Amino acid sequence: MPEKVVIIGSGPAGWTAAIYAARANLNPLVFAGRPKQTPTTILPGGQLMLTTEVENYPGFPESISGPKMMSEFEKQAVRFGTRIQTDEGQNPDVSNPDDGHSYKYQDCTKVELSHRPFKVWGENDTEVETHSVIIATGATANWLGLPNEQRLAQSGGGVSACAVCDGALPTFRNKELAVVGGGDSAVEEATYLTKFAKKVYMIHRRDQLRASKIMQQRAFDNPKIEILWNKIVIDVLGDQMIGGVKLKDTQTEQESEMSIGGLFMALGHTPATTFLEGQLDLDEKGYIKLKDSYRSATSVEGVFAAGDVVDSVYRQAVTAAGMGCKAAIDAERWLAEQGIE
Repeated sequence: MPEKVVIIGSGPAGWTAAIYAARANLNPLVFAGRPKQTPTTILPGGQLMLTTEVENYPGFPESISGPKMMSEFEKQAVRFGTRIQTDEGQNPDVSNPDDGHSYKYQDCTKVELSHRPFKVWGENDTEVETHSVIIATGATANWLGLPNEQRLAQSGGGVSACAVCDGALPTFRNKELAVVGGGDSAVEEATYLTKFAKKVYMIHRRDQLRASKIMQQRAFDNPKIEILWNKIVIDVLGDQMIGGVKLKDTQTEQESEMSIGGLFMALGHTPATTFLEGQLDLDEKGYIKLKDSYRSATSVEGVFAAGDVVDSVYRQAVTAAGMGCKAAIDAERWLAEQGIE
């Protein structure tokens, strides 16, 4: 018998969809993904797994770590009957990421969406048929790929890819910070950080910004923002916390070091959609297109999407969770229309 709904992805959108689908007696099956640090693979828990303190999610006045929050989301989903595809099968008893079992969770490797029931493949020759699919695979921030950058990002050592998420933390207040990038998002991140920082440097590899003219002027007019032209970061300095960066001039190749108290990447995001192999309509950046921006239906009837895999604007845990709720409700109603309950 085909599954009623398979959920691909396990960040705020995926687990929220699982909670709502499970409470609607849809008995959802989740492909949560394996922990990998590449832009095109599913990271269990999503970008929150690189966030040490979440202070802007309603209901957590004392803040909560990103991994802990995702662990709680997952436990709640499992409590209502969500199953998780693992190497051992569909076993909800290995669903606590705190004990390391999440490393046995399976990636979705490919899908077949051209006819129903749909087919979803995982690792180890796992094949599942399903009447509906919710895709919540998220989008991964683009990083420089420097070893110490990744280490400090994962440990909460002052390296981040989301100023709105982390910029207000005490770690970054009244310090000199740096933003890497030159597009609209980089200007937005830098401008936001000026609310809390002593000074914000924008590190850009070219001699002019890629941002729109109005955004460029916003950066030029802000007395707290200084743009470092023709510079790239070749190393991130610091042990427990970031202490600075090593820069290289793209024209003279001269190297220099600069002390900073925080580093923010604004190099864009890569949505995790390559496994779809062109079976859904995507936009020019690879994000899934929705038939109606207020709903969650995609170009294929019975396939829904939620979270950062469709959202290139907000990319917040709370908006992703709300979209996961909508996807589950849309899937439940669509299944009922098909006479599948």
